[in-house]
Amino acid sequence: MKYIKLTLSFIFTIAVFYALNTKFGSIPPIGKFLDPSGGIWQNDKDETIDGNVNIQGLSAPVTIHYDAQLIPHIFAQNDLDLYKAQGYITAKHRLWQMEFQTHAAAGRVSELIGSAGLNYDRTERRRGMGFGAEQTLKKLPEDPEGVALIEAYRDGVNSYIESLDAKSIPVEYKLLDYTPEAWTTKKTALLLMYMTKMLAGGDNDLEYTNMLRTFGKDRFDLLFPDYLGVSNPIIPKETDWSFIDIEMTETPKSELPLDTIPATIEKPNPDNGSNNWAVSGAKSTTGNPILANDPHLGLNLPCIWFVMQLSTPEHNVMGATLPGALGIISGFNNHISWGETNATRDVLDWYKIEFKDDTRTQYKYDTTWKNTTVRVEEIKVKGAATIIDSVIYTHLGPVTYDHNFMSDNKKSGYAMKWIGHIGANNQRTFLALNKAKNYDDYVNALKNYTAPAQNFVFASTEGDIALWIQGLFPNKWNGQGKFLLDGSNPEHDWQSFIPQVFNAHTKNPERGFVSSANQRPLDENYPFYVFNDGYETYRNRVINDYFNSKDKFSVDDFKALQNNNYNLKAAELLPYIFETMDVSTLTSEEKKIYDQIKSWDFNNDIEKLGPSIWSKWYAKLYDITWDEFKSEDQALISPYNYQTIHLMTTNPENEFMDIVETQKKETAHDLFLLAFKETATDLIDWKAKNGNYNWQAYKGSRAGHLLQALPAFSRFDLPIGGDRSIVNAASKTHGPSWRMIVEMSSPPKALGIYPGGQSGNPGSRYYDNFVDDWAIGKYHELNFMQNSEATDQIIATQTLINKE
Repeated sequence: MKYIKLTLSFIFTIAVFYALNTKFGSIPPIGKFLDPSGGIWQNDKDETIDGNVNIQGLSAPVTIHYDAQLIPHIFAQNDLDLYKAQGYITAKHRLWQMEFQTHAAAGRVSELIGSAGLNYDRTERRRGMGFGAEQTLKKLPEDPEGVALIEAYRDGVNSYIESLDAKSIPVEYKLLDYTPEAWTTKKTALLLMYMTKMLAGGDNDLEYTNMLRTFGKDRFDLLFPDYLGVSNPIIPKETDWSFIDIEMTETPKSELPLDTIPATIEKPNPDNGSNNWAVSGAKSTTGNPILANDPHLGLNLPCIWFVMQLSTPEHNVMGATLPGALGIISGFNNHISWGETNATRDVLDWYKIEFKDDTRTQYKYDTTWKNTTVRVEEIKVKGAATIIDSVIYTHLGPVTYDHNFMSDNKKSGYAMKWIGHIGANNQRTFLALNKAKNYDDYVNALKNYTAPAQNFVFASTEGDIALWIQGLFPNKWNGQGKFLLDGSNPEHDWQSFIPQVFNAHTKNPERGFVSSANQRPLDENYPFYVFNDGYETYRNRVINDYFNSKDKFSVDDFKALQNNNYNLKAAELLPYIFETMDVSTLTSEEKKIYDQIKSWDFNNDIEKLGPSIWSKWYAKLYDITWDEFKSEDQALISPYNYQTIHLMTTNPENEFMDIVETQKKETAHDLFLLAFKETATDLIDWKAKNGNYNWQAYKGSRAGHLLQALPAFSRFDLPIGGDRSIVNAASKTHGPSWRMIVEMSSPPKALGIYPGGQSGNPGSRYYDNFVDDWAIGKYHELNFMQNSEATDQIIATQTLINKE
């Protein structure tokens, strides 16, 4: 009997061992995950930031000083050593984030999470993300010096990866049960593609085509005019464009294909944008130009940004970088400062492709048939067989939609023409900005930059301020790219690009400031075709009104503006509602809520009730106004906010105000009341379940971990005001991802903050230690060291030494 018990005990032990070390579905191997010697417990500590570290390929020792914010200040003797050290240090603090983002860009998420990531991966492959990265790699050899620097960065990352063992790899690898792979130059190209998709991968061409066919041209133009009733462009309206002396692209007389498209691929977040501005020394209280930048991106942990100082005897630069990219992306050196906002230009078009037959080896082009090529995408799926997806390519780009993906017609498809597929060395622009000393250097740095198009703001110690709208822009005929184009018609191809010297820009404008907030870049006098592609219409006006309000501005004024919560959108609609809405049928509870919003001062501050009422009310009002756009048969998009409010206030009896499903003919005034009553009901229910609906509680801003906002690795209920369309553009999961203010003294003085922390390790005290200060509008002084000698602000020093 005892032998039977011994045998059963032995079998049970083997079963437990197997269970603890085997991955079941999405659950990691529990034994490995909880192993005291190599599991999660090894990640519950801060990184080592002192002592000597041996890495291969250094020509001289590299000194890294860490300050109290865990910002590394890297001092090297040459560029190759500098970028090798940058790669090493960035990987040390953000390795998993770097690799995960490039997996996402390449459409390789299924390798990590299984079949749940398959549709995402197929979309990214058919978007041509890997193809675009490969075009960049083909372009890089034109810049041998740049290639050497990218390879040095690669080698630095790999030196860190090679130093890892089972216990020291980041916790996310343990959660998903995989290990880091070697970093490559393609991964850096994929990271830049990731940003290009995020900032220049949006379009509504197919939705617009559906609406043009459904509603007709007159109604479409009413809802989506090329120019809105308000104009406060990035480049001042008085700019003279008479120096542009080239021919505009002639509009062809051919017709557009008006196909019905039932659904479209996922688009980037429409709120991806930013603010930036600079004032001249004459408009500054200190006599020095002051510059500010705050990119609006997803609120994630780890944060998309990582702050560093990079220094050699030839240059010294500091600011925020993207883990995986070389140099500083938004920052300053001893001579200049710069920052970016998204230019929001139409650089992605769709073309209908007609195949000769079911084999799809040829497609119609002009009077002949052109050969297609096939890119075979092998998508590895964790726990399942590899999926093969054959993507057809034309001279225009990948046929994203075909009978294998979101369409059912074997003899036609829709090809994507996208600026992201044109190879370019955009990394070079930022390395040149890092070293720039004046306006001419800044302009030269931008010349070859293609995508994602950005509004590059500039200020210098010489006293100049400027802003260039830089990217590679197709020189389109009037209306080109607004709707689906004919892939068989050569006249529908992009005929040329706007010469870089004609990209819009301004230097030292008379008004004493430059600014951009993703609004329309230019007025109607700019000769090249630019149409309304969802440009911002509120933040920009608040910013420009602010800088027109007085003669001098200080750093404190810049702080106040970046944290400004004024809701111009609400301020332009609510007074009209209060004048026209019939409140006689409101219940006592509804009247109480109505009085609360009527007494609101239009500031989205965290303690106020008005922003919560407005947010819910406007969302419901918008939804019932555009009920005509709810369709399961075709992809549609509702009009933008500015035009929505314009119609409500100037044409309240327009037919679009009528609710389709009712017998009554509603006006905008009826919709105000209907939406308010629904809002009141929802808020009363919300209060009963959650308590006070002040803006902080109701909005519930959070910084979520990149892995589906894992609660243990995320921060919730952040005390930050603002919202989309507000200068402080903090919504629930999106907002100011990096705030920077630089005064161009000698040397410059700078402030910076972002919603995260320098460490990517959730077990580190530096993982999210900036979040609370960021939420309340507090800034950290950036310690811009002028030499490698440690100061009292340095808490630790590490030296990288060549490994023999």
